Amino acid sequence: MTVSDTKSDTESDPDSPVLFDLRDSGVAVVTLNRPERMNAWGGGLAGAFYRCIDRAEADPDVRVIVLTGNGRAFCAGADMGDLDTISGAGESAGADTDVAKLVGERHPHFVTGLRKPVIAAINGACAGIGLTQALMCDVRFAAAGAKFTTAFARRGLIAEYGISWILPRVVGWGESLDLLLSGRTFYAEEAKELGIVKEVVAPDELMPRVLAYAEDMAMHCAPSAMAVIKRQIYGDALRDIHQTSTTAEKLMHESMLRPDFIEGITAFFEKRQPTFPPLEEEQ
Repeated sequence: MTVSDTKSDTESDPDSPVLFDLRDSGVAVVTLNRPERMNAWGGGLAGAFYRCIDRAEADPDVRVIVLTGNGRAFCAGADMGDLDTISGAGESAGADTDVAKLVGERHPHFVTGLRKPVIAAINGACAGIGLTQALMCDVRFAAAGAKFTTAFARRGLIAEYGISWILPRVVGWGESLDLLLSGRTFYAEEAKELGIVKEVVAPDELMPRVLAYAEDMAMHCAPSAMAVIKRQIYGDALRDIHQTSTTAEKLMHESMLRPDFIEGITAFFEKRQPTFPPLEEEQ
């Protein structure tokens, strides 16, 4: 990434547990940055992650968010060092508080409620809460050879923080039971077969491929349309087909009243790139 590719206000403190880079293309890259701990969830990572995501969501210049990891892991799960403070405390009054401190004040599903697309570039090991977080992203790419595991059953834990909701929706019922009950390790290539990731690419090609995909989305897709589509997808998962169709009809009428619709149609007929306005603030 060259200096000309990013905005001048980019946060680049190498000691920060999460890095934030905003490119001129409208793509914000959020990087988990605890490579010495395989980007394990702990050590202040959660709070820094929330701040970066909130920044991207609030900034009208950001149209698409890319989440990745620094080093050889995407996120290897909960930091076992932090878990040591919890082990043996299951019967103590403070156990729940300790777990909450590790995970942070938000559960992974909060990214499904964002108005902007979130794309995961899974550069390496993706386990436990790291896998849950990746699954809550809207689209996922993986580096060839990256290892995946739910891991929970092999640690004496249950399916944590929404993975029992999202995984069956991504891979189906039977495959979810296999991955959750066995806690087995599988690789990016199988993850592609299961539908967990869209594409598997060589490690050194991962970020260029993901950025090209994200930048195409930022350039050609209306932010207002993407925001509504995300709300439809995740909201409709809890509705029946009649509710879904009725709601979609209402949303379609609303979308046709926005200038984005006129711009999208006009650009199509004029064979040019559309110029969509940024998201408006929610009232």
